[in-house]
Amino acid sequence: MRMRISVSILAISALLATAAVGCGGGGAPDPKNPAAGKNAGGGDGKGVKGGDKAPTFTIDSMNGAGRMTVAPGKVTIVDFWATWCEPCKKSFPKLQELYVKYKASGLEIVAISVDDEKNGITDFAKTHGAKFPVGWDDGKKIAEKWKPENMPSSYIVGKDGVVKHVHRGYHDGEENEIEKELKALF
Repeated sequence: MRMRISVSILAISALLATAAVGCGGGGAPDPKNPAAGKNAGGGDGKGVKGGDKAPTFTIDSMNGAGRMTVAPGKVTIVDFWATWCEPCKKSFPKLQELYVKYKASGLEIVAISVDDEKNGITDFAKTHGAKFPVGWDDGKKIAEKWKPENMPSSYIVGKDGVVKHVHRGYHDGEENEIEKELKALF
């Protein structure tokens, strides 16, 4: 019985540590690409990183915003997230604040849920204050192209369609870093 309790405590500790950083993967800076953002790089190198052309996609919004894509001439945050992701609950209100502040300057946010089912996606967005476009990656076809390593993973794409910064996971205050990166792109 004591062994089961010890194993349970270890499992809970591991889950809490994962939730504190992000739901999965690394987040170490990429020394070869400092322009890619503080949280760029890490992982196996197979995912989209700073300097890469943003993979194309079109996805329908689930909250009435129409079709979503990375549009030429717009600065776009492509945010991969999931309803089960604890850090996503913190990041959504911060993304909404940035959206309100910079929408008139040309900011678009495309939030792509990688949940297995679409149930709960619109409720999650509403509960966490997201009025920016939210879509569901049915079959994870878009995620296959981008290969996000954490939930959330945010990619800041410049007007030229090139990924400028990558943020893997979410930590308190990260919206300040993202805002500085956005300002440099407008």
